[in-house]
Amino acid sequence: MTPPAPEPVSGTRGFLPAVEGLRAAAALGVVLTHVALQTGYTDGVAGRLLARFDLSVAVFFALSGFLLWRRHAAAAHGLRPEPDVAPYYRSRLVRIMPAYLLTVVVVLSLLPDARSADRAVWIANLTLTQVFVPKTLIAGLTQMWSLSVEMAFYLILPLLALLAAKLSLRLRVPVIAGVALLSFGWGYLPIPAYHGANPLTWLPAYASWFAVGMLLAEWMFRPYSWLHQLARQRTLLLVVAVAAFLVAASPLALPVAHHHATLGQFIARTALGAVVAGALLAPLVLGAPDDQHRVLGSAPMVTLGRWSYGLFLWHLAALDMVLAMIGQTTFPGALPVVMVLTTTFGLAVAAVSYALLEEPCRLALRRWEARGRAAAVAETPAQAA
Repeated sequence: MTPPAPEPVSGTRGFLPAVEGLRAAAALGVVLTHVALQTGYTDGVAGRLLARFDLSVAVFFALSGFLLWRRHAAAAHGLRPEPDVAPYYRSRLVRIMPAYLLTVVVVLSLLPDARSADRAVWIANLTLTQVFVPKTLIAGLTQMWSLSVEMAFYLILPLLALLAAKLSLRLRVPVIAGVALLSFGWGYLPIPAYHGANPLTWLPAYASWFAVGMLLAEWMFRPYSWLHQLARQRTLLLVVAVAAFLVAASPLALPVAHHHATLGQFIARTALGAVVAGALLAPLVLGAPDDQHRVLGSAPMVTLGRWSYGLFLWHLAALDMVLAMIGQTTFPGALPVVMVLTTTFGLAVAAVSYALLEEPCRLALRRWEARGRAAAVAETPAQAA
């Protein structure tokens, strides 16, 4: 009996403008939560809501899970070959490291609050291992903990794909979901931490956020089901995302200012972050192929999405510069003023980074790989002769 054909969905397209727009929105959310912290908006309902925009990181992780896993999900359904490991690693390396290394060198060399960095700080930041080395998250670069987690995910993804390939199609979704659920117990394990390193900043603690994207990638190639129907209820899912966000901003998942979260609050935040990310991403990738997303898919949001990585890298340095220019942070209206200035400066640097570093590196890799393929094709007839 022939299995039912997968439901045509928007996520199978090579480029997804609305997903790029969602990436831009997530980057702006990260900037907002840091600006709020630095301008003293940490108390009351407003402070809680602004602090909880840190769940933008959940969106970033879910996007990575979806975009990198969908090729493996397609291969599992026989729709394309399994991606080669070496080109994948080259692509990730060229996409992440050039702009990142430039940011680290500039910040550690020039930012006044970071110029006291010792050798351990330099090494940990240059190698994206700062979540494993205590006291190496330094001013201007503290946001890089999430990039360190992303890099760990990039590194193990081929292994995860190899293990998933041994499963039947029927088991892929339950196993990924099961691993995500098990990850909520990571904090209860007696993990040895070197001189105070925090295991709750390591990849397993955030497996559920990546799993959200991976599960959506798997469902892209499944026959039409209740999940596809749910994903096309945009208003309902937006309500779900907002509700999960509000609960995440409550004492259930967010401690009072200047207090550390309990393990229970951390788990609640992580679970609610997965809900927020899934509710925002699902309509963009499981919707009908002709779905239009006027805001997220607009040209300005797509452009901001291209610059979002640079904004993420540079926004804390831009924020430090803005605060130094203003000289005070707690005047009335400080949040919108500092937010606008920080975003403006951050995007200016991000645009330059994209045009002069990120995109040229990506194109150079593409040309190099094209030459390699051409050389391999040319050698084949010669060997046959």
